[in-house]
Amino acid sequence: MKLNKRSAVITEGPSRAPARAMLKAMGLTDDDLAKPMVGIANTWIETTPCNSHLRRLSEKVKEGVRAAGGTPIEYNTIAISDGITMGTEGMKTSLISREVVADSIELVARGHYFDAVVAISGCDKTIPGTVMALARLDVPSLMIYGGSIAPGRYENKDVTIQDVFEAVGKHAAGTMTQSQLCALENVACPNAGACGGQFTANTMSTAFAIMGISPIWANEVPAMDEKKDEICFDAGKLVIDLLKKDLRPSKIITRKSIENAIAAVAMTGGSTNAVLHLLALAHEAGIKLSIEDFDKISSRTPLLGDLKPGGRFVASDLYEAGGFRLVARRMLDAKLLHRDCITVTGRTIGEEAGDAMEIKGQEVLRSLADPLKPTGGLVILKGNLAPEGCVLKVAGEDRLSFEGPAKVFNSEEEAFAAVKARKIKKGDVLVIRYEGPKGGPGMREMLAVTAALVGEGLGKEVGLLTDGRFSGATKGLMVGHVAPEAQDRGPIAAVKNGDIIRFDIPKRRLDVKISAAEIKSRLKKWKAPKPRYTLGVMAKYAKLVSSASKGAITG
Repeated sequence: MKLNKRSAVITEGPSRAPARAMLKAMGLTDDDLAKPMVGIANTWIETTPCNSHLRRLSEKVKEGVRAAGGTPIEYNTIAISDGITMGTEGMKTSLISREVVADSIELVARGHYFDAVVAISGCDKTIPGTVMALARLDVPSLMIYGGSIAPGRYENKDVTIQDVFEAVGKHAAGTMTQSQLCALENVACPNAGACGGQFTANTMSTAFAIMGISPIWANEVPAMDEKKDEICFDAGKLVIDLLKKDLRPSKIITRKSIENAIAAVAMTGGSTNAVLHLLALAHEAGIKLSIEDFDKISSRTPLLGDLKPGGRFVASDLYEAGGFRLVARRMLDAKLLHRDCITVTGRTIGEEAGDAMEIKGQEVLRSLADPLKPTGGLVILKGNLAPEGCVLKVAGEDRLSFEGPAKVFNSEEEAFAAVKARKIKKGDVLVIRYEGPKGGPGMREMLAVTAALVGEGLGKEVGLLTDGRFSGATKGLMVGHVAPEAQDRGPIAAVKNGDIIRFDIPKRRLDVKISAAEIKSRLKKWKAPKPRYTLGVMAKYAKLVSSASKGAITG
């Protein structure tokens, strides 16, 4: 089998002499050009600790590619830090960056005819963005996650960035001093790596390892663990093996493997953002998937992961306890795993689950006989406020119903100012709108608001709903992705201060207690706000993006 069949279009024949001349200018030899070209799509960037170490890892991947007989060609793309931009206008760029990551990786790989691709991800949107690109390209490829950050230590407790966001609320409430806040921020993020809890980055890392597009032994290794270099070297060798077998993403990313990923997210108490990202990936792969599927799978999946934000442990603890093979084994034992799905290792996910090693006495991933909850961490609600659906993370949340008067805000800034000024009271339901995919544009995460509520002691006393998103670090009765969004004349645009809103988890309902006729009357008088951006990438995205219920896709 000719392994460089694709790249030969660029490198072989007399007419390609100019191309070879330019490639040789970078130090490549005739021998290099005769080998398969492997694109190393790196999301290294100095905007976030999640990705700041990826240059080191990419060098190890390239060493592995060379050792296996390939020629690595590294190229770069962007990343936006959710944690750093959180609570600002800049956060609107985060979800948009997922599309830019996918588009840029696809463009370079298509333009240069790479025979195979290894994508290296870190921060939240780079993880689905890289895999969306691999699905489009459908050449032998895999994704490697840069790994989780180690927990910080504050007052003899493990802490994460979630604790810093919640500390902002404590500071506003007067229960934490400025010096204490400064001391916490100084130790919460001790080194490189993505946010430590089962927030969005580690959620998607889990999902893609169980799906099989990442080697199950790779993503779980923390960012600064000395084993990470070895893992990346092995991944470089593995991609050449995929090329020899012609094992492509279309054979790995299937309806069944996506169902495995959803169950893994539900079992570990993962982020609501997984709904957006897996819907988007299914679209790229031409696989039928709906928002309702998440509720169906979560309803039959026990919640076993005692992981932050709702639990006690972080991603590195799960790695030490037995890692992703242990998650797969729990799924297998619960008859939730499609065991015959092939993975990039060349083995089935069932075979990988069979090799699980559980550390005696570990408390990170509960047994099936002792779940945290009998059903999973994700719930999809509908109702007169969300005809297309919305998403609630119930890991760490015990309330099954809640009812209260609406306090309506037309931006995250308005809501955060009200929280900071202590204007939110027990029993209130915050409504934050015009933060959806089109309305934002970009569907900001609301961690600044939700964490401040928790910090002020209101996390268990209020409800919140938004057409925006939440960080994986959010906890409480916080409903996101309300669709249709306000900018699209969704019912959330009709809500007024004082309207009574009811959350009913068992019935999967989110409703405002006014009549259908009244909603219709209010929306008839409604006028869409002027677009916030009229030029550039933000305006382009607002024109192209779909509903959150379809994954906020642009294609």
